[in-house]
Amino acid sequence: MRKASNKSLSLLMIALFLGAMASQPALADDDDDDVQKMSEKAKAFGLISHEEAQTKALAAKPGVVKEVELERRKFRAGWDYEVEIVDSNGAEWEVTIDAKSGKVNSINRDWF
Repeated sequence: MRKASNKSLSLLMIALFLGAMASQPALADDDDDDVQKMSEKAKAFGLISHEEAQTKALAAKPGVVKEVELERRKFRAGWDYEVEIVDSNGAEWEVTIDAKSGKVNSINRDWF
């Protein structure tokens, strides 16, 4: 009897877990590092180009560009370019550029 009870409890826990996972909204990845898609979004929303963002990021933090992504902001309206740069010492940096104004919003060392 106890074995059946444990099995039922296990099945119930699995069902609850799967139900909870299925009820969560799908999280779309707003990251966009495809150059053509970035260019299309930039043009559609009146944003600076990824080339302009890259130039502004390199002026703020000299090095070699590793990656450029266009991302929708999580807590405020708007878009940012995240430019990953490797400096002359091999350290990785993330420079965030406001995709509308071209302003450098932040320069952070990427520790991971």
